[in-house]
Amino acid sequence: MKVAVTYENGQVFQHFGHTAQFKIYNIENGKILSSEIMDTRGSGHGALAGVLSELHVDVLICGGIGSGAQMALAEAGIQLFGGMKGEADQAAESFAAGKLAYDPHVKCGHHEHRHDGEHACGDHVCDHHSGSGNSSR
Repeated sequence: MKVAVTYENGQVFQHFGHTAQFKIYNIENGKILSSEIMDTRGSGHGALAGVLSELHVDVLICGGIGSGAQMALAEAGIQLFGGMKGEADQAAESFAAGKLAYDPHVKCGHHEHRHDGEHACGDHVCDHHSGSGNSSR
């Protein structure tokens, strides 16, 4: 089984659509056999499901993710474990052991209307598109 984790500096990256790398783990019988870091080749949002599909990924572990990307993953047959934080390796180890606690209702409101011009990814607030630098909810 191949498991991808959104990846940045050893951590689970918190915005699926903006991840520059995935760490791909090969898992069998509850153990990680190997892992490698893969570049997303500049793909974003829905196109990332295609990248993961090309890599024959079965499972994605990530922080925040929007509904469009969730649908693209579902159409590609990739199981989603979202709302994760912390070290990517620890998340993969927990998944391999069958002990990954995740949020089945994870949502990134990135494309949804907010009056403050920001969007929330996982449990943090991003001001990626507002340009205001304001991080209040």
